Formats: sequence, structure tokens, C-alpha cells
Amino acid sequence: MEAYTNSIGMRFVRIEAGEFIMGSSQGGDFDERPAHPVTISRPFLMAATAVTNAQYERFDLGHRRYRGERGLSAGDDEAVVFVRWYDASRFCAWLSRKEGRPCRLPSEAEWEYACRAGTTGDYWTGASLPESEYRHQEFAWDPSPVSLKVGQTPPNPWGLHDMHGLVEEWCADWYGPYEPFPRSDPVGRVVGEMKVARGGSHNALPGYLRSANRLGAPPRDKHWLIGFRVVMGEAPKTRPLPRPDLPLWASGVRQGKHTWPAPLETPAFEGPQRYIHIPPGSEGPLYSQHNHCPSLIACPNGDLLAVWFSTRTERGREMTIAASRLRQDSKEWDPASEFFKAPDRNMTGSALWHDGEGILYHFNGLEAGHGWANLALVMRTSRDNGVTWRTRLIDPNHRPHNQVIPGALRTREGFLIQPCDAVYGGNGGTAVHISRDGGKTWRDPGQGKPAPDFGDGKSGAWIAGIHAGVVQLNDGSLMAFGRGDTIGGRMPRSLSRDMGRTWTYSPTPYPPIGGGQRLVLMRLQEGPILFISFTDMRPEDTDSLHGLIGRDLTGQERRIYGMYAALSFDEGATWPILRPVSPGRTGKAYDGGGWTGSFALDASHAEPKGYLAATQTPDGMIHLVSSALYYRFNLAWLKDPLPEE
Repeated sequence: MEAYTNSIGMRFVRIEAGEFIMGSSQGGDFDERPAHPVTISRPFLMAATAVTNAQYERFDLGHRRYRGERGLSAGDDEAVVFVRWYDASRFCAWLSRKEGRPCRLPSEAEWEYACRAGTTGDYWTGASLPESEYRHQEFAWDPSPVSLKVGQTPPNPWGLHDMHGLVEEWCADWYGPYEPFPRSDPVGRVVGEMKVARGGSHNALPGYLRSANRLGAPPRDKHWLIGFRVVMGEAPKTRPLPRPDLPLWASGVRQGKHTWPAPLETPAFEGPQRYIHIPPGSEGPLYSQHNHCPSLIACPNGDLLAVWFSTRTERGREMTIAASRLRQDSKEWDPASEFFKAPDRNMTGSALWHDGEGILYHFNGLEAGHGWANLALVMRTSRDNGVTWRTRLIDPNHRPHNQVIPGALRTREGFLIQPCDAVYGGNGGTAVHISRDGGKTWRDPGQGKPAPDFGDGKSGAWIAGIHAGVVQLNDGSLMAFGRGDTIGGRMPRSLSRDMGRTWTYSPTPYPPIGGGQRLVLMRLQEGPILFISFTDMRPEDTDSLHGLIGRDLTGQERRIYGMYAALSFDEGATWPILRPVSPGRTGKAYDGGGWTGSFALDASHAEPKGYLAATQTPDGMIHLVSSALYYRFNLAWLKDPLPEE
């Protein structure tokens, strides 16, 4: 059969059996290598175009509510979008019953074979894609409206339209690394977290449209970039590849519960020590150029687990989440390895939290494409010290309010709170996601409400300042400090007496912080509230540094610069201790990574900037990470007199 049109108007073309080289031997992305010979042993029929709205709605009429969403795909003959992998698979099962012939999603190998159509270049058109076929192939924070009408570009040599850049197309396979040997009818990995998507889409840079490029997403994800096309024919019977080898952070992890020693009553301080170990020149899956935005947790077995993003550029689709483990019996952090990644999606924002009962939580943003304006919110849980994780989309809507910030907490009522930036700029505030049932369901009280006016004495639905830290006070209210949205030139303070539904704003005593800086606000197990921040917004402007007057419980004062810790014993009313987070007189230079750069420490000067995250272990030790460095100290050290200059 050379061609076939089914009962709902889908036209199929015959793809003959054959061989090709799958992937890229040079150029492209790391996950396209190694290039390897693949045999497609049987012919199959493939739809000449992606599934359209009219065709999909024969199966699910309720999907009409997505027509025109984000200004895209309103017409009958435009490619359907906002379709989960499971939805696409159910459509294929419905179509199989209707047609009396097996219909399915293509394997990843079948898709690339059909796309190439005997060609070997970056695109079936050669080394480049004609600009006449572009559909806003540019970076933009939000998608630009563009026609998704199918069949408007010339077909490839085998009669398939729109294989480059109309919509991404779901494939049947679980995503995983290639193996360096020939394959026949490959079907991907036996299991995974991400399903493969191919072809690139509108509103994406041209490099993501190449024949060999691999994308992917959780199978329950849906947005304006992904649709699908159908294959008619029996699925390959090939055995899938096994699970990939465990990454280092999940390898050799001791199970069981650690017995923590009693807290020290004497001062203790260690660090800074580098916790990010990525070889220079790394270009995937980890990147040596830019590592930043960490989170940190103690596992039940006594290990520390740190995660952060690793990328070339912060808005890039290559951004991945890396991890390292400081094992309980080790003094050095493991080399980094990849922790969580949806292929070719920006992954901005991570948070780790331990519920104290053996369950670890990982929250992460998940973009539709590049940037971090349209993030879905992912929650993962582990019951085996972070070796394996279960993944859920707790807010599948790709939107603002989902850029994750470390500092999840559980209130005395048992509610879980996860703060997330409400915007993707430097001002605009922080939202809170709240679960009242142990993480099963979540609500964002500020969703759909207008942006607040963050003036002194004003009130609104969000926290003032991005990257906010949140604590619960003894009277049950929530207090938050944030970056940006300054009040009277000071860092803003937000207070909620109704569990995050409304907030009132006032200035703190502290200076605002800026780019490359993120604060910590947490309650210590001993009772005081700990606040860690920076004395100057722009520490690179050395001629205009202001510093702060540091002080200890003895009343000793000294001007200090850089990262400081403040303690409050009266629920944030006063902060009698303010000291630099520094080991004292070292004079040693350190590389702070991220946006921090090189700096030197002494008794008055601490790290000048960095994204901070902290946790406290049952032995009373406070574990703090900045963009690249790890510190460890206790409450006795915070109370100790300032070191001599």
C-alpha cells in the first residue's frame, strides 16, 4: 500500500524498510551521541501530517477548550497541542478500534528515519532550514501567535510534511542514553521519567528542529509546543534497553537511619569547602560554565544531598539539575552527576525538603521550552535516602508563580508550604503553594489575583520580593523576607495572619540584596530565627560598599562586609546578633562560582554574593551552601564573640 486515507481524513504514506545512522557524530547535543547504525526491518505507514484539532476532537470533543490558548492552534486544520503523552496514546488506541488496524505513536528511531528520508544533514533540507518554513524560530519569554496549519511546507522525499518545527511530536519511547552498537528496530529504555518528543516546534530556536535533536517531557505534561502524529502498523517487538546505570549520587547509598550525636555546646565552624565538582570544559549533561541556585537537605542516613542547576546560560534549554552527595562517613563531596532533566527544557528552580519522617521531597520548575516564564511545578518524593524518586506534576499549568525557591516548611497545623517566585523579573514578589493534605493536593492562594502594591502598610496576595524565605511565627502567622520590591530603601518584610491568603508589608532593618544574591530565613530547632543575607547589593562596586555594623551578645560592634548571619530570639522583633559568616583571619582566596567570582575572607569580610540554601541536622549543625561553597556551623558559634581583626 503506497498511501492510505482513513475514515477521519488522516492521510498516511508508506515508509519502506531500510537502514540509517541515528544521532550525530559531531556537533549537535551530547545526547545525540554516539551516532550508531539502525535497521528498520519492516515498512510502516506514517501520517503525512501531525494530528489536527478536528481529527483529535472526534476522539475528545472537550479538547476544544484549548483552541486558541496562548493565541495558537484555533483552526480545524491546525496541529492539535496541549496533549499529554497518555492522551496521544489513548487517541491511537481509539483510532485502532475505529479503523480495525493497529495505530500507535512512532518509535524514536522510526521518527528520525522517516524525518531524514534518506538524507544525512542537519535537516532533510540540508545544512539549514529555509527561513520560509520558520514559525517564529526565536527566543521569547512567551510564545508568539503563529499559524499551526498542517501541510503548508513542502513534503520531505518520502511525502511527510512539517517534520521540522510545526509542533514537537510525542514518540513511544522512554528517553535514555544511546548505546554504541548497531540496533534493529530499537524501542528506547525499559522505563524512565521522560517520554521522547521529536521535531522541534514553533517558537523555538532552529537548532532544536534538527533531524537528530532529542526532546522529552514527563508523559503527563502538556503545553502549546507538543502534538503528535500517528503510525499505522504493528509495534516493533524488540526488547527495550535496560535502565541506565545509576548516577553517582544514587550509587552505593547506605540505607537505614543515622544516629546523630548530641548537639555541641561549644562553638563549631568549618568551611568554606567547594561542593560543586564538574571538570572544566564539560558540555553535557553537566556544564562547567555556570552552576548556581542550590538547595540542600540531610537524608535519614546522615548524608547531605545538594542540588543546583548547571547550564551554559540561565535561560537555555540545556539547563539541567545536578547533584552531589556528602556521605556521612566522608569529608569530601562526590563529583557531580545529573539529578533531574527533561530534555531540551529549561529547569529553573529547585528545592529539597525532608519531612523528618523518612520522606525526601524535591520540587522543581519545568519549562515548556527556554527561559523561566512558563514553568510547570514538579514534586518528586523518595523513601530510600534519595536513590529513587516518584514524580508528579502538582501544577501542570506552565505559568508564572512556579519558579521554585528553597525553604519548604511544614506549619504547626501540618500544612506544607513551598515558596515560588511569582514573576520572572527582579521585582514582583513570591507566591506560596500550600498543601493541607500532606502533598496530595496544592493551592496557590495568589493565583489569578492582581499584582500587589508593595508599599509600607499596604496588603496584597503575594510576598514582597522574589526569592523569599518564609517562617512561621509562634502566633501562627507567616513572616517572609524577599529580594527586590524595596520599601524605603530596605529589604521588605511580609506578614500573613491567614495562612498566605493576604500579606501586609513593611521594611526590615536590613539592606536590600540584588542580582546573584539569595537569602535564607529559617527557624532553628533550638527556637531562634536565623536570617542570612548580604550587606551590599553590588559588592563588585568596591568604592561604594557600605557594609553593616556587626555585633555579638557582649555588645561588641564592628563594620562587616558580605554574607552575614542574624539571630532573633523574639520572633523577628529584634536581631541582637549580626556577624559575618567567615572563619576569621584567613586571607585565602575562594572561587564562589555562579555570579560570585573570586573573593578573600578575613574577620570582617565574608562571601560577597551567592544564592544561599540551608538546613539543620539533629546534631544542631547548620549546613549552608552558596552558589559553589559549603559552610557548617552551630548556634554556639553564632552566639560566640566576634573574632579579632
